[in-house]
Amino acid sequence: MSNIYEGQNRGLLKSVSANPSNPKWDQMIYREAPLYVRTTDIRSPFQRDLTRIIYSNAYKRLKSKTQVFFSPSNDHVCTRIEHVNHVESISYTIANELGLNVELTKAISLAHDLGHAPFGHKGERILNEISLRDVGTTFWHEKNGLTCVDNIDLLDDAYGFKQNLDLTYAVRDGIISHCGEIDQSRIKPRDEAISLENDYDTVAKYEPYTWEGCVVKISDKISYIGRDIEDAIRFNILSKDELEELKDLLDVSQEDLGVLNNTNIINDLIGEALKYVTIEDGFRFSENGLKILDGIKAYNYKHIYGSDKLKQSHEYFELIINKIYGLLKSLYNENTGKIEFKDQVRLYPEVVTDFLDWLKEYSIQDYFVEDKSSLSKLKNKKLFDLDNPKDFYLSAILYISGMTDNCAIETFNKIISF
Repeated sequence: MSNIYEGQNRGLLKSVSANPSNPKWDQMIYREAPLYVRTTDIRSPFQRDLTRIIYSNAYKRLKSKTQVFFSPSNDHVCTRIEHVNHVESISYTIANELGLNVELTKAISLAHDLGHAPFGHKGERILNEISLRDVGTTFWHEKNGLTCVDNIDLLDDAYGFKQNLDLTYAVRDGIISHCGEIDQSRIKPRDEAISLENDYDTVAKYEPYTWEGCVVKISDKISYIGRDIEDAIRFNILSKDELEELKDLLDVSQEDLGVLNNTNIINDLIGEALKYVTIEDGFRFSENGLKILDGIKAYNYKHIYGSDKLKQSHEYFELIINKIYGLLKSLYNENTGKIEFKDQVRLYPEVVTDFLDWLKEYSIQDYFVEDKSSLSKLKNKKLFDLDNPKDFYLSAILYISGMTDNCAIETFNKIISF
């Protein structure tokens, strides 16, 4: 890949970065609800977002969620939390070199995959099938990530009340706009602010609102295509002939397969992103660079994501998620419009109780809550009107989406065991 970058674009995008002189600044730092302020707080808006993200439960759970390879026995195989750290590292390199706001890229990077379901993209597809059938809406992790930070994850404030995260518009936009799966020849920020909750109804419908969001979107793709190859080599997923195909794709002449590592792939693609960016046209890759980038992605889908080894676990994931959802769905009696759990709590006490304890924090009604004093510390938005069965089914979908792989497996085992 001919991508030699010699620093010629250093600071190029400083004038359009997320800073107070940018005409978009007020919209970038807008929050739906103001955060409490301490007199000793010296953090910027995006620093406050960052700390709220890393203290959130959704972020903590990323360490136990599948990236590509389920339940690896090797501790050095990539999980979801390692992936977001890779994206943060790559986005920092690009943003710092171009003069963009690295606090914003860090916050978006670490939050961009908070909406992922257990079992990676397969779990996402299973929940999408359920959601289309029972709720009539699609489930996709970018939109679910926005739902997570807007409505689901709660933090204790200075007085012990549970509050929503209330992140800035720029970070929220970066989360829902980050999809790196869509093939594009160039990426440039959109000019208009939109309603992220209402207008953003399909994956990758809009480009990010900020240059920093564009950097994270590029970094997401750069991160996963190389790292997944590295893990596939470690697990012997790729045959000798397939490795030779990859060498030809990357124009690697050396015999040492060590050159097929994440370091070289990332370095080349970062160089491409830095070399060809302009304020007028945005980020783009050279014709050869885009050919290689798309070629690697197609290679990964064919030989890694579509491999028989990875497919072996998919029926297991379907069984687990559908069994959990089926039990939770059975708690709702559409004839009475009420949650009725007497029999289920007798047979599946932990599973039912854990779900209802979670649901009470987000539902408008509280008729199923025995101890009303447990609601006194809740200051968050209420999501679910339980007079509407679709709201209840949606609550079960969102509850499952927050589970780690191990939590889903343990929940399934509690359902089927005695």
